[in-house]
Amino acid sequence: MREITRNVMHAMLAMQRHPWEQGVCGQALFEAGEENLWVSAALDSVKRQDRLGRLCMLGGRVDSADPASAGEICLRASERFGLKECGDGAVRMLQYLKETAPRTADGVICHRNMKTEDGRVDQQVWIDGLYMVPPFLAAMHEMDDAWCQVTGFVRYLLDPETHVFFHIWDAGSGTFVRRKRWATGTGWALMGIARVAAFAEADGRKDIADGADRLFDTVLDGMLRYRTEDDTFHDVLDEPDTFKDHTAGLMTAAAVYRRIAEGKLDDTCLQAADAIVASAEKDIDRFGMIHNVCGAPDFAHQGTSAEAQAAFVMADAWKQKISRKEE
Repeated sequence: MREITRNVMHAMLAMQRHPWEQGVCGQALFEAGEENLWVSAALDSVKRQDRLGRLCMLGGRVDSADPASAGEICLRASERFGLKECGDGAVRMLQYLKETAPRTADGVICHRNMKTEDGRVDQQVWIDGLYMVPPFLAAMHEMDDAWCQVTGFVRYLLDPETHVFFHIWDAGSGTFVRRKRWATGTGWALMGIARVAAFAEADGRKDIADGADRLFDTVLDGMLRYRTEDDTFHDVLDEPDTFKDHTAGLMTAAAVYRRIAEGKLDDTCLQAADAIVASAEKDIDRFGMIHNVCGAPDFAHQGTSAEAQAAFVMADAWKQKISRKEE
C-alpha cells in the first residue's frame, strides 16, 4: 500500500461512523487486504446488531438499507476464520432484508424503516441503496432478489436521457423527493453494480452478469460526460453552480479499476480514472484527510467524509491489482 493511501486509511479509521460508513469502510479494508482491520470491523458490526437484525446500528436510527453494507465482511469473516458470530450476523441481516425490511409493491427494499406523518409505511428509494443492499444479497447467493433490487433502482431512479441516477423517489406517493442527478449517488451505484456483476459471474448467472455489465457501461458513459476540467464532478452533475466533489470521482475510479482488474473493461477508461485520483490527491492534507468532497454529516456542503476516504482506499487497492497483473 502506498504511503499516501495508508495515511488516508488511518484518517478513515479515526472517523465516527454511521451504519453505511462502517460498511463501506470495512469493505474498503477488505478489498485492500487489511485482514486484521476488516475482521475487526465485522466483529464490531455484529456487536452493534439490533434485535431486528440490522448490523452496526447506532442509537435510534431508522435505516433499512444502510446496515447491509457491512454484510459481506461479516460473511467473509465467518468463511475465512470460522467466526460463528459473524456468520450468524450475516444470516440475521439477510433475514431482516427478506422478511422485515419495508418494500415497494414491486419488491424494492426501501431505504428507511419508519412511518410517515400520516401513518403510511415510508416507501422512499434512495440511490445510495444500490450499493448497500444488492451486493450483499448477491454475496449471500440471493441473486434473483439482488437483480430485482438493481432493476428496481433503474426503474425508479435512472434518468433515461443522461444515464445517471436521480437521488430519491417516493414509491408511496409516486413522486420524486429529490429529483437531482446526484454525483455521489451515481458513484455509489457504479460500485454496487460492479460488485453484483462479479458475484453473478461467480455464481454462474450469466444472464444477470451480462445485464449488470451492460448497465455498468451505460452508467459509466453517462457519468464520465460530466467530468469537469479539473477531473472532479459537481455535486449535482448538471448544475455547475453546485460545489465540486471528489467522492463521486473516487467511487467511479474504484469501480473502473475493479472492472479492469477483473478483465471486464478495457483500459480506455484507465486514463480518466488515473486523472480523477490524481486530482483528489492534491486535496489530501498531511493528516490523510481528503478535502473538497461531499461532506458529512449533512452532505450538503464541501467537507470531509468516511466514504470519500474509503473510496480512495478501494481505488488504490484495485489499481495495485492491475499493476501486479501487468508485471
